[in-house]
Amino acid sequence: MTSRTKKSDKDSSKSSALPSVWQRAFTSKSQWPDKDEFLDVVYWSRQIIATVLGLVWGILPLKGFFGLALFCAFNAGVLYIYFGSFQQVDEEEFGGIWELTKEGFMSSFALFLVVWIIVYSAIYFD
Repeated sequence: MTSRTKKSDKDSSKSSALPSVWQRAFTSKSQWPDKDEFLDVVYWSRQIIATVLGLVWGILPLKGFFGLALFCAFNAGVLYIYFGSFQQVDEEEFGGIWELTKEGFMSSFALFLVVWIIVYSAIYFD
């Protein structure tokens, strides 16, 4: 019983010493001892990017393959710059560069399509 209490005390003091996930997400070269927290930041960043780009693509009358390809390139590029240059994480700790690049990509793609179609249809529907 005592060892469990001591371990939980150590864990709580360790986690209280770290800044919040929000602070680490916007601070360059942050430490990510919990890998899932960083993957959550990547996932939710993609969702925000997808929503914003869906709104922009819908307001600008972008259509077809060009809009899809531009979204894919922009989404992957921004996140690659984020985790490669801004956070400077070791990609191998997360399973390689491909794992980080595809983290949450399909759900953000679906969100992007929904927002893009709704906004475009609302503005340009005849």
